[in-house]
Amino acid sequence: MTNSSKYTLYSGGLKGAEAEFGKNAEDWGVQEVNFSFKGHTMERVKDVKVLSEEELKQGDISMTIVSQRLGRKFAEAERIRRVIQSIFHMVNKGHQIFAVGWINEDGTVKGGTGWAVELGKFFNRPISVFDQGESKWFTWKNGTWTEEPDVKIEHETFVGTGTRFLTKEGKKAIRELFERSFGPRPGTT
Repeated sequence: MTNSSKYTLYSGGLKGAEAEFGKNAEDWGVQEVNFSFKGHTMERVKDVKVLSEEELKQGDISMTIVSQRLGRKFAEAERIRRVIQSIFHMVNKGHQIFAVGWINEDGTVKGGTGWAVELGKFFNRPISVFDQGESKWFTWKNGTWTEEPDVKIEHETFVGTGTRFLTKEGKKAIRELFERSFGPRPGTT
């Protein structure tokens, strides 16, 4: 069995998938870092790293580039910019990326989650997405999404992110990811 205490989850602690990744990390004894910034509301407030203005600027990128890459416009540009900046820190620290949401026809992932996935592609990170519409895991390989039902956490630093609108299938997929990676939840046999 893998020693889960050597692993670190990087996330944002938001309602839905991120909070669920954090709950599972806690259950399995995985270390956790949730990136935030001043004025940011989180559901999961365990092991929070509040990014300074200087740290946020390290993840700064043109919102035009983000909009073009994701094929969408963002209404609240300044608030979204801070979220985008904090996502940079998650992906920069976590070697493997897990996201829960929906894969669009163009290969991007719906919503702000899509930026973590796009950064992961840019940084050449291993990326897996649980598509809640398909109820399946997909891994980014050779420029396309490939179904891969048995994805595992294989790197000691990883990102857990995703939609705020987590379905029961998405919640189950996160739990099963931890089970496949680390064995049964401690205290349950």
